[in-house]
Amino acid sequence: MGRAHEVRAASMAKTAAAKSKLYSIYAKEIYQAAKTGGTDPNGNLTLRSIIEKAKKEQVPADVIQRSIDKVNKGVGEDYTVCEYEAFGPAGSNMIIKCLTDNVNRTVASIKTVANKSAAKIATQGAVSFMYENLCVLGVKGKSEDEVMEALINADVDVNDIEVDGDLVLAYAEPSNYSAMKKAMEEAFPGISFEVDEIGKYAKDMVTLEGEDLEAFKKILNLLDEVDDVAQVYHNVNL
Repeated sequence: MGRAHEVRAASMAKTAAAKSKLYSIYAKEIYQAAKTGGTDPNGNLTLRSIIEKAKKEQVPADVIQRSIDKVNKGVGEDYTVCEYEAFGPAGSNMIIKCLTDNVNRTVASIKTVANKSAAKIATQGAVSFMYENLCVLGVKGKSEDEVMEALINADVDVNDIEVDGDLVLAYAEPSNYSAMKKAMEEAFPGISFEVDEIGKYAKDMVTLEGEDLEAFKKILNLLDEVDDVAQVYHNVNL
């Protein structure tokens, strides 16, 4: 219990520049998902999930469609998923997920953030062992028992179920993502997922205060400005 589920920062939608970056990230993710698993959302659960999340974050329909059309037209774009690990102040740490078409540019950008902040780039594996790779689905309007029953009836293995305010969150191994989502959709027709993510979740969280908290927020703000950064997973209670 007690995992902090990760969602994209709402602050990213505060400025025109931030909106542009958000649209760009989703365009890359949609293109990559469509290229890998097909352009029909009904037959490509990963693509469907990304599109659903994009719509919730008010990504324009034409941005979504253009990304799919690129695949249908055979436009060749190659994006690489890169992850960088870093330490922050007072026991904080993070995993920085990037989606890029130029790894050298991305590495330089991450190093620049470190030089301007309290972040220290870590060696591969120095931070990641403190995280679990999980999928999480969060719903409102259902009890913990109802969600548990739906998953048990569908014979879906879950790692954990927790309640966070009015959200019920179910965690599972990424390999069980499709089965878990299907089970909940069939048990609760028309259900809307408030949280629908596959990512890395810290096993233990820390709470920062004062200058340490401000220094950590500065790291996140600088990373928000890097176009190639798609997500930052961290162990700080914000």
